Amino acid sequence: MKRIVSVSLGSSNRNHSVEIEVLGEKFLVERIGTDGSIKEAIALIEAQDGKVDALGMGGIDLYLWAGGKRYTIREALPLKRAAKITPILDGSGLKNTLERRVMKELQEKNIVDFNEKVTLLTCVLDRFGMAEAIAQYKGKLIIGDIVFALGLDLPIYSLRHIQLIAKLAAPLVCQLPFEMLYPTGTKQNESKVTKLQKYYQEADIIAGDYHYIKRYMPKEMKEKIIITNTVTKADIIALKEKGVSMLITTTPQFGDRSFGTNLIEALIVAVMKEGKYKSYGEVIDVLDFKPRIEYLQPQSNM
Repeated sequence: MKRIVSVSLGSSNRNHSVEIEVLGEKFLVERIGTDGSIKEAIALIEAQDGKVDALGMGGIDLYLWAGGKRYTIREALPLKRAAKITPILDGSGLKNTLERRVMKELQEKNIVDFNEKVTLLTCVLDRFGMAEAIAQYKGKLIIGDIVFALGLDLPIYSLRHIQLIAKLAAPLVCQLPFEMLYPTGTKQNESKVTKLQKYYQEADIIAGDYHYIKRYMPKEMKEKIIITNTVTKADIIALKEKGVSMLITTTPQFGDRSFGTNLIEALIVAVMKEGKYKSYGEVIDVLDFKPRIEYLQPQSNM
């Protein structure tokens, strides 16, 4: 049996493991949270290094992207370096492949018409592939990188503008403590009531990392569409109660939840280690990964 472990800076309350079958072989996939402790995450990675088939780095990005430019987050480097033998993935590679495909499928199958809707994307630098795909279909974007990462009321409405801003600011921002940019540990369970919630109301679709989406989510989300990945059963219940009409997760569901892109990317890399497949796209095709689409309200209300 192959084993995939995602070591996350997120809350340990979201820990989960499940056994699945992939191409006739059993995989144990597991997510372990360290409640924001980088030191504990490094220790866990070192303990699993060489003993599992692939590792995921959750709750923190190693890389941010703006077009073809890559920026490295300083605090993620010790986690990356802690794995000397086993490949460790942060999910950014999968975001630039699978998530582009998912947007294409949603548009071409008339599940979501991005051209007719406004999408609030919480962090484009975290999901540039998703943003480019939505823009390709003439979808209007509210880019929330500064809003969600820094808590400032400064939305951006152009991919060109976020690329220019990233060129100037990303090298400096990537040096900041990661907890200043993204909720880690128990902070992932917090939500804030602020004037920034107005952007949820302006949008038809709220897309991106679920912890960012949750950060300022208002009580009323009637007829909104959520496009994200890591959600639990409790998250889905909460979204339904808020009136969310449709939930789409870009990563497939294993058991009763979806896992982060870092874990799914680690699973793909473990499959590729056999040497039969040469690219993420080939593995995605053969595994027939499909987005999870769940209508949370009666469809007649949509």
